[in-house]
Amino acid sequence: MWARGEILVSSESSNGPLDDIRVVELGQLIAGPFCGQLMGDLGAEVIKVEPPGVGDPMRGWGQGLPVWWCVIARNKKSITLNLREKDGQALLKQLVTHADVLIENFRPGTMERWGLDYPTLAAINPRLVMVRVSGFGQTGPYARRAGYGSIGEAMGGIRYLAGDPDRPPSRVGLSIGDSLAATFACVGALAALHSREKTGRGQVVDSAIYEAVLAMMESTIPEFTEGGTIRERSGAILPKIAPSNVYPTSDGEMIVMGANQDSVFARLCQAMGHESLAADERFRDHRMRGENQAELDALIGQWSSGFSADELLEILEQHSVPAGRIYRAPEMLRDPQYIAREAIVAVAHKTFKNLKMQNVVPRLSETPGSIRWAGPELGEHNEEIFQRQLGMDDAELLDLRERGII
Repeated sequence: MWARGEILVSSESSNGPLDDIRVVELGQLIAGPFCGQLMGDLGAEVIKVEPPGVGDPMRGWGQGLPVWWCVIARNKKSITLNLREKDGQALLKQLVTHADVLIENFRPGTMERWGLDYPTLAAINPRLVMVRVSGFGQTGPYARRAGYGSIGEAMGGIRYLAGDPDRPPSRVGLSIGDSLAATFACVGALAALHSREKTGRGQVVDSAIYEAVLAMMESTIPEFTEGGTIRERSGAILPKIAPSNVYPTSDGEMIVMGANQDSVFARLCQAMGHESLAADERFRDHRMRGENQAELDALIGQWSSGFSADELLEILEQHSVPAGRIYRAPEMLRDPQYIAREAIVAVAHKTFKNLKMQNVVPRLSETPGSIRWAGPELGEHNEEIFQRQLGMDDAELLDLRERGII
């Protein structure tokens, strides 16, 4: 029985804004498939093409149980197709005839080697939008290099800034480079579909992992070119932006608090019972608080440690000071805000009986999209796609199976 606030998702209907868009997804792992997940969440029909017999390696990924596939392949239809064979390539071209978007994240040159380059596919379907996600993009001296997300994160700049200043650069804990490249790829696909409405033609969307990371690097480039400043690792703080840190409580919890704006800092001082701090020469404005950041954090930490986490959060809320706990999955599942907004939903699955995952983001008021089903079994939709959409009969399908094409 599902807990209050959860939704059991199993319907195949979609009222998403992309419910008239058909996507063919090639490639594997995260950088391309997360783009397909986003488009499927918004209602697109996503046909996931996987190698016969083995499928996408993501089917075996996940810490503890291999449940990542359930999330990244949700709302997708799985077919098997051997793209290394001429007959497989011919079938892919038939699929492209009926597609709006093709997503691929192979190493650049692979699609060309298979005779599936954009000029060839555009000759079949001039309205096709081809989304290409790779480590370094489709051009430049590094284009043909292998480029996993970790390399893009390193060369895009985020790895250098992740972690504590007294330790080597750290990973952020998620495959953020791949996911960023896929997110920008999705933005590009939507922009290209909009452009198609005016021009009648599709185009190539080229999303490079290192550039997607670079796009998130705030003002780090002009800070260096204009002032010679190179940002360094700073751990939990934002350098020169105070107070904004993690603060202790009497029961051992850590609370994140942000009160760096002048008006918010004044409210924090009231909450602390030290209104005079807001006028103190050391903390009177944004610049001075930044110069005396460590001293200010020590004062706030000394005060916060006198309260339990619940008590501290209540005081801060009463004074409209932004603050919150650091959450893991258990805290998310029982939080009333998550429950009220159905941010996590239960999804029907024949193997995983307690399957829950994050809901669709962002929220649209009229056409919100949905999770219709979890990641499918390998080749689960072969008959639907090859027979109903491409018009094959049973004998043709059997022949393709026997020859290892599907």
